[in-house]
Amino acid sequence: MVPLILGQSPPGFRKHLGLLEKKKDYKLRADDYHKKQEFLKALRKKALEKNPDEFYYKMTRVKLQDGVHIIKETKEEVTPEQLKLMRTQDVKYIEMKRLAEAKKIERLKSELHLLDFQGKQQNKHVFFFDTKKEVAQFDIATHLQTAPELVDRVFNRPRIETLQKEKVKGVTHETRLKRIAKERQKQYNCLMQRIEREKKMFIISQKIQTRKDLMDKTQKVKVKKETVNSPAIYRFQHCRKR
Repeated sequence: MVPLILGQSPPGFRKHLGLLEKKKDYKLRADDYHKKQEFLKALRKKALEKNPDEFYYKMTRVKLQDGVHIIKETKEEVTPEQLKLMRTQDVKYIEMKRLAEAKKIERLKSELHLLDFQGKQQNKHVFFFDTKKEVAQFDIATHLQTAPELVDRVFNRPRIETLQKEKVKGVTHETRLKRIAKERQKQYNCLMQRIEREKKMFIISQKIQTRKDLMDKTQKVKVKKETVNSPAIYRFQHCRKR
């Protein structure tokens, strides 16, 4: 049987203070105390030996706030040439995106056969007559040799002889016609959004180009203020190049 070794029990008048401090506890406390004293001693020595003319480059980036040294946030310095180059790249990027949007618009227009689009001038078919009597007796369906139901079409308008030989190709089911009309309207809405986006990109590129031109040291006068839909207009003094 291994005997249980207990530490020395405290005297009766000290029992309310707990067990006596062991040597290992004293050692930890003493080492911590001496470590702090050595650190304070080193700080006092450094303060006594400090050179008042001493300079570190870090001093330019540090400020004292509430007794604590804080590193200042350095702002990135950009030269006028760098800023001008950045804006040039911005203009090129926006112009590239605008041209890509314009190509998508042209492709959508070709898919939708935009012959009667509101943004495009409608085609006109002009007929010439010699007398007013011919105008009164004129029948457009007879003249075009097609069915009256197909007169309003600007494309895919077959003649009567063609209709007699073969059927008109196309869907006639009402439900399918409605679905096709719905899809067509959806494409029109998408086209309108792309046209509006392309217009906004063009305005943005003009505004960035105007700000880039203002970086030149040439004397200029503002003619028109900047608006939501147009950039500011300036008149620059003409400088003769040697």
